[in-house]
Amino acid sequence: MRKPASGQAATPNIQVIERMFALIDVLASREESISLKEISEKTGLHPSTTHRILNDLAVGRFVDRPEAGSYRLGMRLLELGNLVKARLNVRDAALPPMRELHRLIQQPVNLSMRQGDEIVYIERAYSERSGMQVVRAIGGRAPLHLTSTGKLFLAADDAQRVRAYATRTGLPGHTRNSITQLQALERELAKARQYGIARDNEELELGVRCMAAGIYDDQSKLVAGLSISAPADRLDEGWLTKLQATADEISASLGHKPPTVRAAA
Repeated sequence: MRKPASGQAATPNIQVIERMFALIDVLASREESISLKEISEKTGLHPSTTHRILNDLAVGRFVDRPEAGSYRLGMRLLELGNLVKARLNVRDAALPPMRELHRLIQQPVNLSMRQGDEIVYIERAYSERSGMQVVRAIGGRAPLHLTSTGKLFLAADDAQRVRAYATRTGLPGHTRNSITQLQALERELAKARQYGIARDNEELELGVRCMAAGIYDDQSKLVAGLSISAPADRLDEGWLTKLQATADEISASLGHKPPTVRAAA
C-alpha cells in the first residue's frame, strides 16, 4: 500500500480493491438492501463497473442479492468477523494500555472480571514505588459489593438480580466502611449507572480506595473492569479522565463503539 501523507488514510495500490472497499462501505452504511443505481451514485462508479464488482463479491458471499438489482452485505463478512472476535482476548487487549496508565499515575492498575458472586483479578500493572500495602494478586477474588469493579457488574444487573445477590451472599462486610445493607448498595449502584464509574471507599481494605470503569465488547456487554487502587489519602480525582479513556481504548479494541458523553462524577 502507498504510504499516506500525514493525517490521510492509506489507499490500496490496486484500483479494483479500492473500488471494492468503497462499495462495501456504502453497503455498510445502510441496514436495508440498496439498489445498484444508488450504490453507483454514492461511489461515483459507472453502473457497469459497480455491477461487475458486486457480482464478483456475491460469488464469494461477501455480498447478497435479496432481489434483482439490490444488494446488501453478505454472511461471509459475519463469518470472518466472528473469527476475529474469537481471537480477541481482554487481557491481551488491556495490558499495554494498563501499563501506560500505570506509567502516568504510578499507582496499581487492575483488570478484573466477574465469576459468579465474585470478581477475579486477571491482570495488574504496578510497581513498588506506588507505596501500596495491598496489591491484589492475579487470580485473587473478592465479593462484588465490596469492590469498585464488582459494583459495575452489579449495576449492570436488574433490581431483581441485585436483590437475589444480596439474599444469596448476605452482603458480608470486611471493614467498617463496607456496604452491608441492600438499600445502601442500591443507592451506590444507581450512582454507578449514572456516571459509568464505581468506587470502593475502603470497603474491602482499610486504607485503600479504588475507582473503576467498565470494559465492553462489540455487543456493548460489560466483560471486565479496569480499576485504580491507591492509599486512601492519595487517590486523585484527576485520574478519573485517564481511567475512563483507557477503559474506552480497551473497549474499542474489542469492537465496542465509543460511548456517549457521561455526566461528571
